Amino acid sequence: MNASKLLPLLAIVAIFSFTSCSTDTMDDDTLKAIEVSNVPQAKQIEIEIMEIINDYRINEGLNPLQYHSVVKAVAYTHTDYMIEANNVSHDNFYLRKQSLQANASADLVSENVAYGFNSAESVVNAWLNSPSHKANIEGDFTDFDVSAEMNTQGKWYFTNIFIKRG
Repeated sequence: MNASKLLPLLAIVAIFSFTSCSTDTMDDDTLKAIEVSNVPQAKQIEIEIMEIINDYRINEGLNPLQYHSVVKAVAYTHTDYMIEANNVSHDNFYLRKQSLQANASADLVSENVAYGFNSAESVVNAWLNSPSHKANIEGDFTDFDVSAEMNTQGKWYFTNIFIKRG
């Protein structure tokens, strides 16, 4: 099989894989460093992903989620990390969770990640076809945001974080 035919299969395998999350703790200064220091402007694909997810939630009788700049900043740091590591993962999830608890008053945090999809519709459809990712999309959350970044080969990486604030 040539590489172009394997890429969609690898993307699906990556989206369904789960890497153990770190349980490291950080001091307050480190937690704040993940905060809002760099909130990139939303890209069209990110806006479309959030609109598709909110439309889906509304059609399912769920509340739409609010966009949140701190969530955006934290999602961006993880997407950037995945590109640098050349690996789709949930590495250091607990560090992101702790940062969102400290900086966004999050009581509950969850995330979806993906790689290699070329449109908002394709990545959201892949998440909806995975029970664990779909559960996040349908979860009892109040806010969310997404980061979509391209690597140097033009492949998209995605981090979609959901939080619930009390």
